[in-house]
Amino acid sequence: MFTILIPTWNNLPYLKACIESITKHSTFRHQVVVHVNDGRDGTLEWVKEKGMEFTHSEENIGVCKALNQASALAKTKYICYFNDDMFALPGWDYFLAKDIEDIGPQDFFISSTMIEPREGKDLNILQGHDFGDLQNFREKDLIGKYRDFTMHDWNGASWPPNVVPKSLWDKVGGYSEEFSPGMYSDPDFAMKLWQEGVRYFKGLGQSKVYHFMSKSTEKVKKNDGRKTFIEKWKITPGYFYKHILKMGKPWIGKLPTPDNGLIYWLIKFKIFFKRFF
Repeated sequence: MFTILIPTWNNLPYLKACIESITKHSTFRHQVVVHVNDGRDGTLEWVKEKGMEFTHSEENIGVCKALNQASALAKTKYICYFNDDMFALPGWDYFLAKDIEDIGPQDFFISSTMIEPREGKDLNILQGHDFGDLQNFREKDLIGKYRDFTMHDWNGASWPPNVVPKSLWDKVGGYSEEFSPGMYSDPDFAMKLWQEGVRYFKGLGQSKVYHFMSKSTEKVKKNDGRKTFIEKWKITPGYFYKHILKMGKPWIGKLPTPDNGLIYWLIKFKIFFKRFF
């Protein structure tokens, strides 16, 4: 059904749990392609032993380059980007596939909903539901309770797990490597789709994954992706998420195209205000 791309960087226990959850809890069969960054923790040997499809770099090249290299092996009509510190919950792919069937012949960007242990204010994440880290993971409790954590379908799909048609992925060139190792590559990818005329950005409340959170990003030297985004698109990523993609708000259907002139002057004012105050 999907080609699932999983970048990983010396994170073997989480990768194993991630792939096991996809195997155990998927409704459909999928192609899984792992990009092994470095792999000195045994990851490279493990994917070879399991006969998995993979790409490999001898050093950590970051998420963007890893995704692009792995995507070259894709054999399906749809690309799904999955983080290695995510645990797929039963039916996660069923609801995504059903929505794709309902969409019909149009480009789209759809996403699952994450369940996370940390409290926060993100309107598109089910937060504050702590089922432990991998060392003390309460998997049975999670499987028993995740259906009780309800979420409406929401606007503004951007973060993984997400799915796009492979033809659209190829058209925009995958993830932008100037954002390597990866900070703010998600809003950039969404903006590239927006520029191609995509207006169907939907998060599915019934498609769920548990996110252990930041098991690779906490190790990496981060790029100043926000600055790169502003220089590239002349708009802040926060404004793009909140006012254009309307991220986290209840699903309203295809998003309207806003007045570009109004957006331009609002962003100019916001950047000016932050610079001097």
